[in-house]
Amino acid sequence: MSFPHHRPRRLRQTPALRRLVAETRVHPAELILPAFIREGITEPAPLQSMPGVVQHSTDTLKRAAVEAAELGLGGIMLFGVPEVRDPSGSASLDPEGVLNAAIRSVRAEVGDDLVVMSDVCLDEFTDHGHCGVLDDQGRVDNDATLEIYAQMAVAQAEAGAHVLGPSGMMDGQVAVIRQALDAAGHQDVSIVAYAAKYASAFYGPFREAVDSQLKGDRRTYQMDSANRREAILEVELDLEEGADMIMVKPAMSYLDILRDVADMSPVPVAAYQISGEYAMIEAAAANGWIDRKAAILESVLGIRRAGANMVLTYWAPEIARWLREG
Repeated sequence: MSFPHHRPRRLRQTPALRRLVAETRVHPAELILPAFIREGITEPAPLQSMPGVVQHSTDTLKRAAVEAAELGLGGIMLFGVPEVRDPSGSASLDPEGVLNAAIRSVRAEVGDDLVVMSDVCLDEFTDHGHCGVLDDQGRVDNDATLEIYAQMAVAQAEAGAHVLGPSGMMDGQVAVIRQALDAAGHQDVSIVAYAAKYASAFYGPFREAVDSQLKGDRRTYQMDSANRREAILEVELDLEEGADMIMVKPAMSYLDILRDVADMSPVPVAAYQISGEYAMIEAAAANGWIDRKAAILESVLGIRRAGANMVLTYWAPEIARWLREG
């Protein structure tokens, strides 16, 4: 048989050789831990649909943040679950509200050793579960919502957040938040824009995590799963409005979008490995159908290979420990 001189298998013969020529790697500094804090609890509340993930109390959230810093993670993204909700999500603006207080307490624990990020969105705080306030006909009012986002952003910046994550997919949200931050003297607070956030079936377990009150869906403001080019338009608009980083969400079912965005973005790109992605792997592993550790590592490596500079994943601490162990 006649073979060409090139035999790619030569570079796959040992673990050490494969490590040497690996094109993509995962490092703890590229991982961000999403974390939930629930008002009024003193012990962590496990999530049935996300084994291993909890709604934190203040004390356990602080411990999780300290551990994240010690493990060398890139950041922690905070989501608040209030006891009381109303149509306008007013608890989101309370300096002593669950999310703003959590930002303050976490920042006091970790200082600048860990990037403290926070979610700028109303879905956790409204009694109807939508990401914005509703008009008289029950539709999400984009511009009225932006006014609240601006106030939320300033409140979170004043609580000590390094990075704000507007995730509501309201048109113009990045520009309004940037203007509000700058006017309040928070020019150094960054924005990671949820630029291409799709209306996805894989958000299901997250609804439990934030005790969502949503009736209906968010398809009038989150992106349609059928659309690819539109993602670039959304990213371009957020960049024009002043986004410091951009995000694609979900990750695993939208790796083509992530690749498109990574190829054109002049700023760092994040991808969120969401609750449904987490739950599917955990469920399959619990049934003995897949190798849990190998599947987790491969899933995150795939997101990095598709172009993400950073990955939000609920497995961040566990992956960091595995990497530390070699």
